[in-house]
Amino acid sequence: MEPRGRLVVMISGFGSNLQAILDACREGRLWAEVVLVVSNRKDAYGLIRAARAGVPTLYFPLRPYRERGLDRIAYDRDLADQIASYRPDLIVLAGWMHILSSAFLDRFPGRVINLHPALPGMFPGRDAIRRAFEAYRRGEISCSGCMVHYVTPEVDVGPVLVQAVVPLYPEDTLERFEARMHEAEHRILLEGIQRALERIRTVSS
Repeated sequence: MEPRGRLVVMISGFGSNLQAILDACREGRLWAEVVLVVSNRKDAYGLIRAARAGVPTLYFPLRPYRERGLDRIAYDRDLADQIASYRPDLIVLAGWMHILSSAFLDRFPGRVINLHPALPGMFPGRDAIRRAFEAYRRGEISCSGCMVHYVTPEVDVGPVLVQAVVPLYPEDTLERFEARMHEAEHRILLEGIQRALERIRTVSS
């Protein structure tokens, strides 16, 4: 049997997608283990989720670098050094709110994926769910969705591993649409991780 894939999960907030990964690993629905959870925010609830699951955590803020006059390249290089020491097979951005430069991505070619709550080419960057909901209300779109894609230095444009369409309805509130989006996110995130790990194993064999 193949060894479990070693995952590093990077978060900035509540960590519901992280919890979906932890649950799937524990229940055997995903043949992987989370070896580290990284956050750029000390108050991110995802760090508590990781600690409860017995997973090591790393709080790695950008502010000290800015205060010392260092740029994002220095931050990304040091962050990559920290993560590399855990020997990850795959790095999963699950609500990580910093753009990663080539200084980070080049350390892990083809091994960094991101979950984004929009379909390819739609609503890149922050607040994608709210922006989609508002666009629906203006009659500009009839549905939205989410995707898991490989990370590039450009925001939310990397090759797509898996995507799902999420409909919008006239009776929707933002909260209802957001809940439906999160259900889809949890589902495709696990599928995207599995596909990425399978590709890595194929290339490595």
